[in-house]
Amino acid sequence: MRAFDISTIGAGLAFADAVSDVSAALDGSRTVVVSAAPGTGKTTLVPPLVANRVAGRVIVTQPRRVAARSAARRLASLDGSGLGDRVGFSVRGQRQVGAATRIEMVTPGLLLRRLLADPELDGVDAVVLDEVHERALDTDLLIGLLGEVRELRDDLVLVAMSATLDADRFAALLGGDHPAPVVSHTAVAYPLEERWAPARHDRLDQRGVTPDFLDHVAATVVAEHARVLARDPSADALVFAPGAREVGVIARGAAALAPGTEVLQLHAQVSASEQDRVVAGRVAGERPRIIVATSIAESSLTVPGVSVVVDTCLSRVPRRDAARGMTGLVTVPTSRAAAVQRAGRAARLGPGTVIRCVDERTYAAAPAFPTPEILTSDLTEACLLLACWGSPGGRGLRLPDALPGDAAADAQRTLESLGAVAADGRATDRGERLARVPADPRLARALFDGAELVGAPVAADVIALVAGEIRTDDADLSAALRALRDGRHPRTREWQRERRRFLGLTGDGRGQGGNGRLAHPAEADKNSGPVPAGRLLSPSLDVAVGAVVALAYPERIARRVGDADGGAVFQLASGTRAGLTGSLAAEPWLAVAEVGRAQGRAAAGTGAVIRSAAAIDEEIALLAGASMLTDRTEAGFADGRIVVRREKRLGDLVLSSTPQKARADDDTRAAVLRALERDGLAALAWSEAAISFRRRLALLRRELGSPWPDVSDGALASAARDWLEPEITALAAGTPASRVDLFSALRRLLPWPEAARLDELVPERIGVPSGSTVRLAYPAPDDAAGQPVASVKLQEMFGLVDTPRVVQGRVPVLFHLLSPAGRPLAVTADLASFWAGPYAQVRAEMRGRYPKHPWPEDPHTHVATARTKRRLAGG
Repeated sequence: MRAFDISTIGAGLAFADAVSDVSAALDGSRTVVVSAAPGTGKTTLVPPLVANRVAGRVIVTQPRRVAARSAARRLASLDGSGLGDRVGFSVRGQRQVGAATRIEMVTPGLLLRRLLADPELDGVDAVVLDEVHERALDTDLLIGLLGEVRELRDDLVLVAMSATLDADRFAALLGGDHPAPVVSHTAVAYPLEERWAPARHDRLDQRGVTPDFLDHVAATVVAEHARVLARDPSADALVFAPGAREVGVIARGAAALAPGTEVLQLHAQVSASEQDRVVAGRVAGERPRIIVATSIAESSLTVPGVSVVVDTCLSRVPRRDAARGMTGLVTVPTSRAAAVQRAGRAARLGPGTVIRCVDERTYAAAPAFPTPEILTSDLTEACLLLACWGSPGGRGLRLPDALPGDAAADAQRTLESLGAVAADGRATDRGERLARVPADPRLARALFDGAELVGAPVAADVIALVAGEIRTDDADLSAALRALRDGRHPRTREWQRERRRFLGLTGDGRGQGGNGRLAHPAEADKNSGPVPAGRLLSPSLDVAVGAVVALAYPERIARRVGDADGGAVFQLASGTRAGLTGSLAAEPWLAVAEVGRAQGRAAAGTGAVIRSAAAIDEEIALLAGASMLTDRTEAGFADGRIVVRREKRLGDLVLSSTPQKARADDDTRAAVLRALERDGLAALAWSEAAISFRRRLALLRRELGSPWPDVSDGALASAARDWLEPEITALAAGTPASRVDLFSALRRLLPWPEAARLDELVPERIGVPSGSTVRLAYPAPDDAAGQPVASVKLQEMFGLVDTPRVVQGRVPVLFHLLSPAGRPLAVTADLASFWAGPYAQVRAEMRGRYPKHPWPEDPHTHVATARTKRRLAGG
């Protein structure tokens, strides 16, 4: 077996100086962490170095497909072998490997699915995880899973490579009981000129990145590139933009301003051949280049010849919106760590310049590091993979960050609705089948069930379309599919490749399969299993596309509810309202594939916008959303009384509503409970006694905890059945809310025997030196630091030095000391300090204004009184 020639491969690479250090680390450990800046050559040198030490294949992960192809092509070229021979790659839809392949570049998602199919990675002797600092979700999962694999295979070599200074953290994660050795390499840095070019316009508005800002970026890169070209004709420029749309706008602007320059785009939606052309660099005789790219060029691949970087300092990242039940890409300020990596692209081979299109203050205010995807993304696919691995929710795995509880719980509920996991989180047989599809589990479900409903070819067409995030300007998925089928869409070849793969997964690669029939709603499986055959679907392409999308996302079935700003507002079955403009805005029903946060007119004031959808009719909506259909009594408050209706719903969409008479039956009581849980207790009449009592209980809960009850809004609403049952029955029977006695109801929450000390711990009133008693106003239940307040005339407090306290002396009373006319003079929770200091100033200001009342120099010895001096002297 011929070894890789490390000296030849590493010629001219800065990381060649660290090869001996990596070898030494591997001599003593099967797990090593490598830290080096982007562009130094670690991706080129470490895999062959490891391959020379093992007999089996070396798998190298790259966070993006273009990076995997580029890295494999470069290493094969340096090795003098053909691509797919000793060095190859496997990415979604493409594979160039052979029996003799020693090094295989793959994406993290592909390796995750290989692990599910073969947990021991038979034939693989080493795994190199590149760019772990990017904190991509799939890479984080691999760190946890490969940690377990190494417990089964102590011969497996594991190398993690990072471009930032968090290498020690990964060393601890991967090394288990003994942290892995860290090899750090600091390359000699070429001079980098740093300049600032803030625009006169805002970068962002409600529509997203502003056109004026993008024009400014285009003009900035053209001017700087021309300046550099005057002294170095080989110099190229690289622009970083947040997303594909912004890349296109900047590229068109730069091309118009610099007709003699070739302007290229680099992002995930560009064809593979175009991506490869960009990263190959230009050859002699070709025009100078300006490359406009997303974060794809940040650290995972090198664009040759760049000596000028222009940075928008914006990034597009996934964000989960739990309130609206959606996940989408959001434009945010680029972290400073990522901005440093972007800038480094200009000084990889020589002196360079970075121009940041912000001012220094804005740059300094950006977050230091990017937020890990595991903390912000939809976790449905990740949780299914973990369930199939046997670690539901990541239990027992050494992950860089634990899965957030709320997001993991949402994912669990979604997977249960798909029949993919059981209640304990373990994967079902159906779940394992869904996990084999390289797509979101909801799309996998729609692929298999859609094949039964509309036929496998159409289902594969639609899933390849949606999974590939292929859109049209007006969000119409049916129009996009027609363009793909006709070969008019620029991503047709990629889509054809993907639809063939999805079609093969249905079990009928010949393009047949499925009977093209839909069930009647009454026949549909409530557990989201395969829907049995019933009614033959219309052959309409629009109907078929919508049916498959609705199967994938039944909670996003949407109905038109109004007009807004040249478009329409739709309500989704999940309850979210979203805006839409374009050809679909007139449709009464939609199956929505993607809904995101609003940044434009299409939001129509809803906070959300539909980005891709297909038209459906009500019958398809009922068929696909059968598991969400309900027919039950609902209640709400109006003018102080319960209003009861019988409602048929698809999720939160009301299909029909019939008024019902209030009655104290089980259905109506349950409806009142749901109304209280949904709308809170504000609809009920809170007397002063009930408010005060609740606040006293809240302070006891805050300071002493259990057994004193939680009386927050959420806790009271969710536990209404336990403490409000007689009142719920009365409300259901038609009793006005104003006649419900919440004070008596709240007393049912008192714990015994602790309740006997209630007035001692939180008294309603306290005595003051004048002999009066003063009511205490306790803080609101949601006040985490509030104190009980006593408002009293200052003269009634003479002689009191020690501030009264409640709740076993834990909480001082806050005194609002008032003038004889009842106006505030001072606020204090420390009477001793007040008498010793601020009182003198209050006395000097007030004794002339209120001469009939005592203002003694020594308040400690004067008689406390609410009377005037004359009345006090007279008895």
